[in-house]
Amino acid sequence: MKFGTLSLDHAEGAVLAHSVALDKGRLRKGRVLSAEDVETLRGVGLSEVIAARLEAGDLGEDVAAARLAQALVPDPERAGLRIGKAATGRVNLHAEAPGVIEVLADRIHALNALHPMITVATVREWQRVAAGSMVATVKIISYAVPEAALEAACLAAQSALRLRPVVCRTAQLIQTTVDGKDNGDKGQAVTQDRLDRLGVTLGPQQVVPHRAEPLAKAIGETQADIVLILTGSATSDLFDVAPEAVRQAGGSVTHFGMPVDPGNLLFFGTLQGRPVIGLPGCARAPALNGADFVLERLLCGVPVTSQDIAGMGVGGLLKEIPARGRLREA
Repeated sequence: MKFGTLSLDHAEGAVLAHSVALDKGRLRKGRVLSAEDVETLRGVGLSEVIAARLEAGDLGEDVAAARLAQALVPDPERAGLRIGKAATGRVNLHAEAPGVIEVLADRIHALNALHPMITVATVREWQRVAAGSMVATVKIISYAVPEAALEAACLAAQSALRLRPVVCRTAQLIQTTVDGKDNGDKGQAVTQDRLDRLGVTLGPQQVVPHRAEPLAKAIGETQADIVLILTGSATSDLFDVAPEAVRQAGGSVTHFGMPVDPGNLLFFGTLQGRPVIGLPGCARAPALNGADFVLERLLCGVPVTSQDIAGMGVGGLLKEIPARGRLREA
């Protein structure tokens, strides 16, 4: 692509780089100048314009953006994403349903490193989205790019994005009370709000004494797709009341603790193939905490491993929750 000042004698077919005010209205940048446009520009006293002219082997910005978007999501229906129409070198991609976004970051990094005018920006990996949320935008910065560079970007970008929709449609929150005074209203309401974001139905309010036996009984009796536990006293060990209750109910505990604050005292495991999450006490507050990272993935059928948890430390220092019993700093 050649970019610079062009005499109006040679401007037809070039792309206008800067908008030009007319007596009525304006010619907007990005417009491919027609013979009529050139005469209009002469009529306002201009003899030259700043414009871009495509060369052999170049692709226009909209064609290039549309092609790259198609490479990112070759099968939109299967990926749960909608590809928008190309305009001004941009194509936006939106989620078709609630869920979390799977991003193959290495592929996005690779395509963004190929040519400075070819770019893709996405939401963070595993971000929760609602139906209609924008999850990525393809932007060709210049008015044209070399087709060879675009083809390389398309190869690097293959199938780099998809929506992981919600698979757990029902959840049961089981709370414990130490002194019998906590009726569980706050925990139930906040958990309901969290699950509403992904369209998950929460079962009836349930509070049991803070002992392994009654908690294990409640865990074993629920038929919900995912079991959530919120204890009246914080879980402080892998063999504390709540993890032990999961094991007594016939389940297993996969991991305890996480390098996210607030959210350190989380554990999770499985019961008859269904996920079980021991929520940290900070989950009684609506603010973002480590439990959100795990809960949202498991609700969408995304496995979470101990290695995944270990990788959450970078970016894991979240905003303090003032209601916590022990703040980071007095």
